[in-house]
Amino acid sequence: MNYQERIERAKAALDSAEYLVIGGGAGLSDAAGLRYLGERFTDNFRLFIERYGFEDLYTSSFYPFKTEEERWAYWAKHISLSRYEPPATELYLDLFKLVKRKNYFVITTNVDHQFYKASFPAEKIFAVQGDYGFFQCAKGCHNKLYYNEDIVKDMLAQTADCKIPAELVFNCPVCGGRMDVNLRKDNCFVQDEAWYIASNRYTAFVQKNVDKRVVFMELGVGFNTPGIIRFPFEQMTYQNPNAILIRVNSQHSQGAKENSSQTLSFGEDMAKVLAAL
Repeated sequence: MNYQERIERAKAALDSAEYLVIGGGAGLSDAAGLRYLGERFTDNFRLFIERYGFEDLYTSSFYPFKTEEERWAYWAKHISLSRYEPPATELYLDLFKLVKRKNYFVITTNVDHQFYKASFPAEKIFAVQGDYGFFQCAKGCHNKLYYNEDIVKDMLAQTADCKIPAELVFNCPVCGGRMDVNLRKDNCFVQDEAWYIASNRYTAFVQKNVDKRVVFMELGVGFNTPGIIRFPFEQMTYQNPNAILIRVNSQHSQGAKENSSQTLSFGEDMAKVLAAL
């Protein structure tokens, strides 16, 4: 099936869908310009690259810093660049224009808050992997998150020689231990009340469409955490003969052969595809 035929079939599926489930992965934000490597990384992290040998914004986040002052100097810049500095990107805004009048729900592994910035209502989003905008206890000793915008700004303003002042290190107010960014990377990830509310809303939404005309629109989801979006979307498509899976991914666009008749795969540029839709 050529590109235009796939576009027309995807349009028809979206037009007739009773439900739309959107899955947003790292490739979506990358296509939107929020890249973890290239000039965006090298221009903003030059001093850190020179000192620690960082190669990209993903692997650098696992670096074993020797001090908390160094660790938070890095993370303040990482959080600011990814979460607070960028406005809603054009690609996310275009996606919202495409779906805003439809009966949809979003599940995303992205932690950059772009869906919220692009005016997707919070009650229609399940950000399953966390949010750069919050700190948590590194040990997960309690299930409260702490909004970090002001703290991050202070850290950035007072960073010198790739360190923040010791007095800005933010310790857990309950156990006194280290704090961390609210990102799922181990079994200490904090799922607060809002996380469970969003999870329940998402579950209720997909349970409503088990045999309905539903489109699963998967955008930029690869194989880093395929068990969250990619594999469930394929499974739900397989179980529902009325479902269509629209997969847009420059590197991993092909899907399960069992769903070939229900899958529309796009390896083309995501912005081009969404504009065509």
